[in-house]
Amino acid sequence: MLQSMKHLEEFTAENVYISALDPETFQFNPQLKSLTIGQTDLSDLLPELFEPIPNLQVLDLSESQIKSLEFLTQVNLPALRCLKLRDNEITVINETIFQSLPALTHLDLENNPFTCDCSNAGFIQWVRSNNQTQVVNGHQYTCSFPVAEQGSKLLDFDIQSCWMDVSFLCFISSSCITLVTLLTSFIYHFLRSQIAYTFHLFLAFLYESRRRKKGAPHQYDAFISYNIHDEAWICREMLPVLEGEQGWKLCLHHRDFQPGKPIIENITDAIYGSRKTICVITRRYLQSEWCSREIQMASFRLLDEQKDVLILIFLEDIPAHQLSPYYRMRKLLKKRSYLSWPQAGQHTGVFWQNVRRALEAGGAATETTHLLTGPAAR
Repeated sequence: MLQSMKHLEEFTAENVYISALDPETFQFNPQLKSLTIGQTDLSDLLPELFEPIPNLQVLDLSESQIKSLEFLTQVNLPALRCLKLRDNEITVINETIFQSLPALTHLDLENNPFTCDCSNAGFIQWVRSNNQTQVVNGHQYTCSFPVAEQGSKLLDFDIQSCWMDVSFLCFISSSCITLVTLLTSFIYHFLRSQIAYTFHLFLAFLYESRRRKKGAPHQYDAFISYNIHDEAWICREMLPVLEGEQGWKLCLHHRDFQPGKPIIENITDAIYGSRKTICVITRRYLQSEWCSREIQMASFRLLDEQKDVLILIFLEDIPAHQLSPYYRMRKLLKKRSYLSWPQAGQHTGVFWQNVRRALEAGGAATETTHLLTGPAAR
């Protein structure tokens, strides 16, 4: 019937169809300007139906069980000026749909079960601010959902809480992700060993706290912190006297560290498992990363326990100006006495007696009480 009506401009069919029209229904009616289809189930309406009729100016799909207007985003109706969708089942409308209808001046959406929440915020704002399209009785549209908003006016819904600057949020999110990525990379590349050291220091602190509560004895009398280049002096001079003659039980890197265990764990176990820590200091000792960590950890223990747990022995005479880069060492020397091997000269027996006195001492350490007392300690 429609195939022969090539100049048809107006078509109305109410209560005629029982389902959505075939997409090719109007393929022979390119001049159609007004289309009315009502009292029909158009819930499955396809946008292809409107492809042959781009000159359509009036479209009335009232009482057609339409639930969504998404089909309008895929149609090409540049001349459509009047759109009627009364008495349908439309709950949410995306305002961007109307961008595909540049000539629209009349919109009728009465008696639709609108949802009054942020999903309709864009449409509500469009109705309030749009100057081209007249929304028929828009101020009378009522809410059906949610239950708490039933009966209230759609345009009265407060949309201020729904607005969010998406671009700003994306900027903040991307900036945070970038910052976290850079920070993580920096920490992993430059600070991972320091973080591991701090972690093991914390574990050692917990271990020592538990040990003190239980009253458990230390495994060693002293841990010897030294640079590998000074190992010959340790074996030739220190061990025969402190272990051989005086009978102290010492902990040394090369002999007592557990093979296969991370070095930082061996260091923390040695320092906190010994009553004292003896630091044998030379220029190379000060330049060593691991020696620096050993004296740092021993200083932390000194601060925590407030006892004489640190003994300083200088194998070389190091001028004060050469100690200026080593803040921790300078700070210790301002508060604590130390032993000097070069100053001992021929009186090594007195030197080792002072070491013995230091190992035997167990009192609290204060800024006015030196680790080694008496002129021989200087």
